[in-house]
Amino acid sequence: MERFKVEIGSSAPIIIETGEYAKFSDGETIVRQGDTAVLVTVVMGENLVEGVDFVPLSVDYREQASAWGKIPGGFIKREGKPTDREILVSRLIDRSIRPLFPEGFFYDVVVIALTLSADEQYDPDVLSIIGASAALHISKIPFEGPLAGCRIARVDGKFIINPTYEERQKADLDLVVACSRDAIVMVEGGGKEVEEKIITEALYLALEKCQPLIEAQENLRSRVGVPKKEIQPLELSDEFKIKLKDFCYEKILKALEISDKRLRKENINKIFEEFLATLENQEVNKVAFSYAYKKLVSQILRKKLFEEGKRIDGRTPDEIRPIDIKIHPFERPHGSAIFSRGETQVFATVTLGSPEEAQMVESIYEGETFKRFMLHYNFPPFCTGEARPWGPPRRREIGHGALAERALEPLIPPEEKFPYIIRVVANVLASNGSSSMATVCAGSLALFDAGVPLTKHVAGIAMGLVMEKDRYAILTDILGEEDQLGDMDFKVAGTRDGITSIQMDIKIKGLKKEIMEEALQKAKNARLLILEKMYSAIPEPRKELSPYAPKIEIITVPEDKAFLIIGPGGKTVKEIREKTNTVIWVLEGGRVSITGKRKEDIEAAKREIEAIIAEIEIGKIYEGKITRIEPYGLFVEVFPGKIGLLHISKMENPPRDLKSVYNIGDKIKVKVLEFDELGRPKFTTKFEEGEILIDERGGPLL
Repeated sequence: MERFKVEIGSSAPIIIETGEYAKFSDGETIVRQGDTAVLVTVVMGENLVEGVDFVPLSVDYREQASAWGKIPGGFIKREGKPTDREILVSRLIDRSIRPLFPEGFFYDVVVIALTLSADEQYDPDVLSIIGASAALHISKIPFEGPLAGCRIARVDGKFIINPTYEERQKADLDLVVACSRDAIVMVEGGGKEVEEKIITEALYLALEKCQPLIEAQENLRSRVGVPKKEIQPLELSDEFKIKLKDFCYEKILKALEISDKRLRKENINKIFEEFLATLENQEVNKVAFSYAYKKLVSQILRKKLFEEGKRIDGRTPDEIRPIDIKIHPFERPHGSAIFSRGETQVFATVTLGSPEEAQMVESIYEGETFKRFMLHYNFPPFCTGEARPWGPPRRREIGHGALAERALEPLIPPEEKFPYIIRVVANVLASNGSSSMATVCAGSLALFDAGVPLTKHVAGIAMGLVMEKDRYAILTDILGEEDQLGDMDFKVAGTRDGITSIQMDIKIKGLKKEIMEEALQKAKNARLLILEKMYSAIPEPRKELSPYAPKIEIITVPEDKAFLIIGPGGKTVKEIREKTNTVIWVLEGGRVSITGKRKEDIEAAKREIEAIIAEIEIGKIYEGKITRIEPYGLFVEVFPGKIGLLHISKMENPPRDLKSVYNIGDKIKVKVLEFDELGRPKFTTKFEEGEILIDERGGPLL
């Protein structure tokens, strides 16, 4: 077994091992930090996958509760479908390694990362990126690596490489960065309104700190690496390349001038089919032609951009498409908005709920916690004109939803200020470029419309980069085609004061720091323009909630009396709920949440609760209810569960037969004389002039 230990930053060293486990895989590594350990395996299919012109890569990251000494919750005590967290980490690994497979590599590759052990300090996600790269690098699979992953956070103004979970909770910036020898490859993370220059500093510090991990992988390969599989380059002869260009070039140029996405796509596809028809009597590799055709389209796009300064739809590089905003287009959602930017359109709704509607999340370092802000992103097939059924959320939807949620979350008010559970649902109605950033804008507008007291709007923009040798162009508000054919795409969301969420995928090497700084500054300029339009549409959160939203009030009771509200087996709280038509949730610290449709119902529930926790005082007069009649006296309940004896000898004018005068359920005023040895009150009806009657909340009855 080969083993390398690498120390980066101030955290525990990272250890890379191979050669002991999963020996039928093409490559395997175990990566450790502290007590966290991840096994990563890679396996390549034997045969070329027919009919595809992309890398058929599959990445699966798995966390099992046993890794941190837990048994899964719920009725089924085993892991089921991947959690959102597992999907997001799978995407991190995928986006890091996918650009480093060679052109024309169309073999199935399956990467599986399994967390074997997990402590409360170090996250397995960046270890999985390192493990995937190392396993690919030592294997026979063609891979233009290695690369390394690290997390960089900023705490109290200082950067920390691979911080602990505790340090991350204090951070105002938390990024995962994947780097090759000379380039940043992938970025994912967010911050609390962080300035652009801080982001740039963090990225290039991460690039520097990742180099020892890359060196360790090179050393590992020199010791245990196997020869790489030779693949046949996917190339056409010069003759076919000339034919392709001669037939398609001018037609593609004309098709790219079509502003409508669907018509443009149809025309570009039609040109390719027409070209293939001219080769009917010749043996051709359709995949090779498809691949070459895409490259030709990309070359034409680039040439048009650099020579004319124009993009597909005729815009200049810095130009944002027209924006249209509709606030509260439909009545019943608690808040809603439609945000359109060019041909991209997102409808977002906000639903407000009570505390028991929070989502329970189980994680390595926090155990079971409740999530009070959720954003769910949907990408139905009609938004791209596809004719297929609308199934459950795909990985892309989970990833885009997490990106948008992270953008808005820093602005969500604390529970003490706004006690609601908040769910944003974003449905993409049409997509042609960055529906995730349109989701951020639509979500922020809908939150304002719902009356959620955000202090600021949050907007997002998708940017692109095209490079040709020493020339480059930064593109603002990219289209779908520009995303696919460019050299970098990055999405930046934030407020007027800083960045809250960022995602980058970089396909080129050696991206200069100055270009990154310029790109982030242009993203800021675009964000500010979008924010202006958002503030014009709805400048501040509504003062009143929707009439269809539930009413919530949180009261505080003595912590040592909170159990009285719940009652034995939840009996008391259930009775209050049924009686007042409310939902009551007893929280930590003596806080009690009351949710109802009407304010009157909440007030009724408050009276019930106040009566339960109220203390009976000697000498005070109360109005109680007769619960039992005996020959020697009446049993009177003055507060729920607070019952005492009114002895016949303590009555002002006692009748001979109590049952002839009193009935169970009758109201009667009584004064507290004393408490017996069990703490039960003893009453009298002999009052003195001027004494005050106490109501059911323990206050004077007016």
